[in-house]
Amino acid sequence: MSELPAAQLAQPGEALATQVPAPKAAAQQTVYVVLPAYNEQEALAPLLESIRAALDGGPWPYKVIVVDDGSRDATALVASKATFVMPIELVEHRVNRGLAAALRTGLTAALDRCGDDDVIVTMDADNTHPPRLITEMMAKIEHGFDVVIASRFRPGAKVYGVPRSRQLYSVGARFLFQTMFPIRGVRDYTCGYRAYRAAALRLAVQKYHAQLISERGFSCMADLLLKLQRLPLRMAEVPLELHYERRGTGSKMQVARTIRETMSLVVRRRFGRQ
Repeated sequence: MSELPAAQLAQPGEALATQVPAPKAAAQQTVYVVLPAYNEQEALAPLLESIRAALDGGPWPYKVIVVDDGSRDATALVASKATFVMPIELVEHRVNRGLAAALRTGLTAALDRCGDDDVIVTMDADNTHPPRLITEMMAKIEHGFDVVIASRFRPGAKVYGVPRSRQLYSVGARFLFQTMFPIRGVRDYTCGYRAYRAAALRLAVQKYHAQLISERGFSCMADLLLKLQRLPLRMAEVPLELHYERRGTGSKMQVARTIRETMSLVVRRRFGRQ
């Protein structure tokens, strides 16, 4: 167990590559699954078991990085117990810092350990995202895409048990971002279930340094995508099956606050304000 500095994703002054290195044909890819977790003791155990079922014995070695973001429950204990049956690393924040900081810490840990041909998958730790989709996402990565998003807005996507307020936010955010910041192949700008080629994230780190994840709230996922849009990356989506009814605890997202943060983000990015 360790605590990693969440302030830096890269050191200033590094040279910026002009494109993402092409994957080596014979390279053995490892999948790093990053799980930012806050008070998820109920949901984390079944999620880890589903990840194990989806990836054990598969074509890719894997490792799970659980970032316990200052949980007040037994989240860290659940992750620690699971290390006996699957490859897990637990990184702990002593106090709760929020989703953006936990995501930053998890991506930093994964990038410190992986090679350019490896893949980093981010998921919610509340058991609403099915790990079996990682296989479909990896197929897209192997076909040359750099970022793959599990999307609620693709044919075949299914959403269960999501409150109406969150559905309206997701649809509204999709319309807003697609209108203001269209990205080829992308319809879902806010879902946190994504697969990134490590080389793509390293390129982003070289460009943005510690500002790669600069938003503090749930809008950090959309902001990260807008920054990746400025790089020579190929993005794709797979249909998501979202099981909101499997959440172990109540939602951490405050919809009204997230809407305000999202609107602020759009204004700042659209008109060049930081």
